[in-house]
Amino acid sequence: MNRPVHSRKPAPPRTARARTNDPERTMADILAVATREFAEKGLAGARIDVIAEAMRTSKRMIYYYFGSKEGLYVAVLEEAYRRMRHIEADLHLDDLPPEDALRKLVGFTVDYQRANPDFIRLVMTENIHRGEYLAQSKTIHQLNVPAIEGLRKVYERGVAAGLFRAGLDPIDLHMSISALSVFNVANKHTFSLIFQRDLDSTAAMIARRDSIVEMMVRFVRR
Repeated sequence: MNRPVHSRKPAPPRTARARTNDPERTMADILAVATREFAEKGLAGARIDVIAEAMRTSKRMIYYYFGSKEGLYVAVLEEAYRRMRHIEADLHLDDLPPEDALRKLVGFTVDYQRANPDFIRLVMTENIHRGEYLAQSKTIHQLNVPAIEGLRKVYERGVAAGLFRAGLDPIDLHMSISALSVFNVANKHTFSLIFQRDLDSTAAMIARRDSIVEMMVRFVRR
């Protein structure tokens, strides 16, 4: 008599079994190590065995959770965006007047990008791949919807209050804020060298942050 065959996920490798009582923590730890590896070396240069060694585990366990090197890379990208959007959601922009809310959002973006250069490197790497791997993500669009909606609400409140000029595209505004913030990190070394400026000094960072905030506010004002 033939018995039905039930497909099930293979058992985790022995080196992983001690961790399976907290798989979410295990995956988070892998993602943290993998983020540094992919940010430093890119997709092609990153090595799973280096990540496994840093985790004091096996490559098999990493494949158990993420399927492949490319699967882990996509998960790292998703987590990088998820972390930023989660912090953005805690800014409570609805509690502030429109211009103050915009200033807070722009200032946060500048500060976050500067404090998280790995995020910039990951995004630059994925742009080298022309978005090929991020396109495989099933969640990346949903992860970034709140960022646009939050900015849209701030902008529309400003328009309704007669403070901001009408006709601007929130996605275009988001792109401009991101561009100004990312440049500080992505081009810091070459810009510093060419123009002989110390962009890492506290005074330079504060001045640049204030300048970006002021540029965006003046751009949207009536």
